[in-house]
This record gives sequence, structure tokens and C-alpha cells, in this order.
Amino acid sequence: MLKIRNLNVHYGGISAVKGISLDVPEKSIVTLIGANGAGKSTTLRSIVGLVKASEGEINFLGENITDMETTEIVTKGITLVPEGRRVFDNLSVLENLKIGAYLQKEGIDENIKMVYDLFPRLRERSWQFAGTLSGGEQQMLAVGRALMSKPKLIMMDEPSLGLAPLIVNGIFDIIKEINKQGTTILLIEQNANKALKIADMGYVLETGTITIEGPGKELLMDQRIKDAYLGTSKK
Repeated sequence: MLKIRNLNVHYGGISAVKGISLDVPEKSIVTLIGANGAGKSTTLRSIVGLVKASEGEINFLGENITDMETTEIVTKGITLVPEGRRVFDNLSVLENLKIGAYLQKEGIDENIKMVYDLFPRLRERSWQFAGTLSGGEQQMLAVGRALMSKPKLIMMDEPSLGLAPLIVNGIFDIIKEINKQGTTILLIEQNANKALKIADMGYVLETGTITIEGPGKELLMDQRIKDAYLGTSKK
């Protein structure tokens, strides 16, 4: 579904992403793991057109989207759940969801029902200001808002960041359910253990370069991954 080849992204004179290539097969879950500053978020932002590639090519469903504007990329079927949730605090849950459908011309009510069925808590909080929701509820809203455009590929940037362990489990259950319903997922996640357990494929990004790649369950067993990201020793 998504093919990236030799992607380079610069901020001023700084090279944030250095010639990476990766594939996201249709209906799969693919995860990018790595330390802060490795270039993970920059990769997602470049895919959706928020930052422009200085070299390389991004193909989605066989079409080159490298130089497209973000609004056009969203209409093609890609959405991003940003790090930090970025909900509109002074708008209601329902208003936040409708903003996610701003490029949709029809089916908005059906999409809202789909999101509420996936997140019953949001239905209960429909008229509540988003800024008064808990962290977990705000993350549900951020994901629901992204789903309002009926994406073929949804990208999530650190969905479990700052959430209690019990809430994190619920977020990962939702990620698996979204994928089960047919949506492809590209996931950045600080919790490498949980991400790799559900991922069909994983990539390790270090200082803008992919250093390790393979099936998620194989990477879970890789000693280099265990030492660097899973907090286990060599014993």
C-alpha cells in the first residue's frame, strides 16, 4: 500500500531522515521504533506532506504522493493521529469529530456512528469540551477524529504516551480492532514491546537511518532490540 524509497528530509542544514526505505503492506500493522530524535515523527509528517522530502519518493497505492499537499494526501486515504493528541480543547467531542471529516462530502453521520460504536465513551461525552476529558479519552478522540475521513492508512504517533498502563492496554486493543476492520496502520510507539507484539513488520530507526528490520515477533526476540528498547539484559 505504501512504499518509501530513499527518503531524505532536512530541517535547515540538519538531516533528520537519511535515505530510508520501507514498505507498508495493505491491511498490515507496521511499527517504527527508536529513541527520541531518531526521525520517526519526521517520517510520518513527510508521508502526509507536513514536511517535504528533499530526496526520495513516497508512493501510496501506486501513486507518487511525494510532492502533494496535505489536503490532497488526506483525500487519497491517509490520516495522522499526532503525538500529544492535539484535540481542540474548547470544542465538544462531536465538534472535534466533525473537524476530522472536513474533506468529506457525505456519510458524516454514518462515520460518527462508527466512531461512537468503537468508542462508546465518546458517545457518552459527545457534548463535553475535549479539554475536560481524561488523557485516555482524549487519545480515543484523536483516533476517532482521524477515522472520520475513512482512511485506508492511519498513522499513529506515540498513542500510548503519558497514559496509565491499564489505559494503554485499551488503546492497543483499539488499534488491533481498527486493523481487524481492514484499516492499514503505521505506528510509532515508545512501548516497543507492545508495538512489536501486534506488528506484522517492524523497523528500527536510529539517527535518521533504518538499522534493523523484520517481522515484529522476530524483532521481539532480537537481543539488540531487547538490550536497547525492551529493558532486558543479556542473561
